[in-house]
Amino acid sequence: MTFESYETVVEDSGYEARGRERQALSLGIDRLERLQNERFNMEDQVQSLLYVRRLWTIFIEDLAHPENGLPEKLRADIISIGLWVVKEADRLREERSSDVMQLIEINRLIRDAL
Repeated sequence: MTFESYETVVEDSGYEARGRERQALSLGIDRLERLQNERFNMEDQVQSLLYVRRLWTIFIEDLAHPENGLPEKLRADIISIGLWVVKEADRLREERSSDVMQLIEINRLIRDAL
């Protein structure tokens, strides 16, 4: 009985964690969509891009942790995506790119897969 209770808590915790990750990605997507659709001052642009960068840095660190339960290949693939997101956010922040749509799309794909 105790093992079943623990198993339920672990499953619920995973579900709750994915829910928090979806919420965090949704917030990042909202911020990126505002950048694409409206004019913001430089401070708002920088803060929005730094939010997405920090979020993905957290994801990458978690995925790189040896105790992460995802299969190694999947972890490596998501880390690669995360590194691209971080680099693209930096390119946008440094005004070396102006295409926010690709960043929005990849974040949507990952969020919807959770």
